[in-house]
Amino acid sequence: MDTFLRFLYEFVNQIVSGLYSILQGIKQILNFPAFYNLVSQYKGDFTGAEWILVAITILFMIVFYGGTIFLVVFAVRKIAKRIKPVSKSALINEVEELNKKVIKLSKEKDEILAMKVSQLGLKPSDLSEGGEIEEEKNGEEAISGEMGIRFSKLNLIDMEYADYKIKNYGNTFDLPELCYNFRHFAASKLKLFYKERMIRTFVAGLASTRLVILQGISGTGKTSLAYAWGKFMKQDSCVASVQPSWRDRTDLFGYFNEFTKKFNETELLKEMYIADYTDDVYTVILDEMNLSRVEYYFAEMLSILEMPDKKEWIIEIVPNSWPSDPKKLMHGKIQVPPNMWYIGTINNDDSTFAVTDKVYDRAMPIDINEKGEPFTPDDVDAQNINYSHLDKLFTEAMENFAITQETLDKIEKMDDFVIKHFRIAFGNRIVAHMKKFVPVYVACGGTEVEGVDYFIAKKILRKFEQLNMALIRDEIDGYIKFLDDTFGKGAMAECIEYLLRLKKMG
Repeated sequence: MDTFLRFLYEFVNQIVSGLYSILQGIKQILNFPAFYNLVSQYKGDFTGAEWILVAITILFMIVFYGGTIFLVVFAVRKIAKRIKPVSKSALINEVEELNKKVIKLSKEKDEILAMKVSQLGLKPSDLSEGGEIEEEKNGEEAISGEMGIRFSKLNLIDMEYADYKIKNYGNTFDLPELCYNFRHFAASKLKLFYKERMIRTFVAGLASTRLVILQGISGTGKTSLAYAWGKFMKQDSCVASVQPSWRDRTDLFGYFNEFTKKFNETELLKEMYIADYTDDVYTVILDEMNLSRVEYYFAEMLSILEMPDKKEWIIEIVPNSWPSDPKKLMHGKIQVPPNMWYIGTINNDDSTFAVTDKVYDRAMPIDINEKGEPFTPDDVDAQNINYSHLDKLFTEAMENFAITQETLDKIEKMDDFVIKHFRIAFGNRIVAHMKKFVPVYVACGGTEVEGVDYFIAKKILRKFEQLNMALIRDEIDGYIKFLDDTFGKGAMAECIEYLLRLKKMG
């Protein structure tokens, strides 16, 4: 043990002596008074040439010390920079840049994969589940989820529209011209024929609400009308085929997968996100919307679209926010774009659910029970149309062709009559809805009585189907007489036709 202690003493002494020597050497190097004393000692013996050499020596010493200090400071700053905490904003920016690169590489990989698949004579949709390519895709999704990218489609839209500027198409058309062009475009380009009144009613329906319901017998062109509208606007309609299994809003917008840590985005969500970037007109087709209960999967949207302030049209997609979330997804919420309409098609048969009053009261139902007659159309092309111009036309029509007070008085009398004889009331919502529909219908080339007649038949008399026809059959004739006396003989033709059909059914 004594031997080891001696060894340890000598070992440590060697280190300490070395450190002491280093400190002494540094002290000696930095002993500037000693340098001054040396110069003072020899200054009396230096010749002129030797003074030049002394100056060079001192200059060299200054450069040496200055360079040494610079290198030490540089090294210290570099080390300090490495260990300095990085700000949260800098980290977020760096993560965002990395996410963009990952999304870009993922897109390139998908394009290469699609080329390989096409060379095999397949389509991406033909790939079987559990196959090698499907596994690769799932693996990619899992990796993306780990990196914090949960909205891949919406993030791609942010990249594509990063430098996008709202386009002004310089529209100058009025509502009659819009109806004419749309009708002739559908006929000349798509071979779809609609009557003028149908187009008028459709456009007025769009002005009065964001949810239009096209109903009637199969094969009369319900889906085709919504499809043609999208084509006419140069923005193909997004088709959301409703399934019987739809139970809530996740079937519309998608849901967050806890396993992959990704949000399964639907085409409708993607279309809504794109629409929020532009001033174009967008259409969503809810095909066969009553295969499931509309008030289940569309209830939240019904409430949101009824709010008068469009800035309040906000829907929550996820309950929290991630740094890599899309730019327009604020705190997990997305703006429901005002330039998008939702057009549902309905077939009333044993395989579907009845649409409730809650839905009908907030929508504009349009019956399509007859095929349009072919005619020779003008050749009209699709048009780029600004939503702002279309909305302006709707607003001006509501101001310039507001329902006359005389007609409003007649409607109020009819309301009293219906309450007294049928125990059914209109409600303020339906009256406010009518004040939007009828003026635009008139601005499109129709008459006020025609607009009121159609609106009442589809929005109010429809409620009679819920009544016991055996009890109200005798009241129907009196109601028809009231309509003729109040609005003019046969003026309310749509209502009278509906009441007579209802009487026969009873």
